[in-house]
Amino acid sequence: MSTDYEKHFARFFDEAADAARAVALKYFRREITVTDKEDMSPVTAADREIEQQLREAIGRVFPSHGIIGEEYGGENVGAEFVWVIDPIDGTKSFITGRPQFGTIIGLVHEGNPAVGLIDQAFTGERWFGVAGQFARHNGRPIRVAQPRRLEEARLCTGPLSMFDDGELEKYRSLCRAVKCAQYNGECYAYGLLAMGWFDLVMERGLNIHDVAGVVPIVTGAGGFTGDWNLDPVTLDFGGSIVAASSRDLARQAVGIFGR
Repeated sequence: MSTDYEKHFARFFDEAADAARAVALKYFRREITVTDKEDMSPVTAADREIEQQLREAIGRVFPSHGIIGEEYGGENVGAEFVWVIDPIDGTKSFITGRPQFGTIIGLVHEGNPAVGLIDQAFTGERWFGVAGQFARHNGRPIRVAQPRRLEEARLCTGPLSMFDDGELEKYRSLCRAVKCAQYNGECYAYGLLAMGWFDLVMERGLNIHDVAGVVPIVTGAGGFTGDWNLDPVTLDFGGSIVAASSRDLARQAVGIFGR
């Protein structure tokens, strides 16, 4: 198949995101049952319903493709193309009424994130990108900010719990080293990075469904993504990610953690 990803997949991404948005809005800021998964992370009917709809759509349109979803696992994951779904990234934000959640849909080609979409249903925002080629916000081209040094950078990280296994003091050092530190941005932070509002996003303890769809948006907007060794993010993702407006800024940030 040609790797003209936009030609082959853009319409499907939009249709899938439209379906996910309708479900998210049906449940957001309404009373909804929250249950705990085995890892004690919360899950709702919105998470499950969105993923079920997207998996069914992928199965109909791209039956030879693989799928990895947060709620229902993987199937045919050795396929050339694998769709990676996080139906509600930021479920804790979702259940507390904060519009920092989003649906992430990624397409991995031969193990590498190739196309990605973030949809924020409540604010009506959608990011779409092809790795290393372009990124758009609601259809308009976007670019990361001009490169800054670490002491001038605007950072978003995850919660303290991401770093409380011996890395907490280094985490605090990173937050002190930057110009502005913000917390718990979920997938929304990567969209803002691609638009130039953040310079740096750094997280750990994640899964491939958290990142497969955000990587093409950041790199499509001219940014850098990698693990904490600055190696590319692939389907074999190890859990730690740094996304930045430049590779040099990412290098400075991971340097604080001794990487």
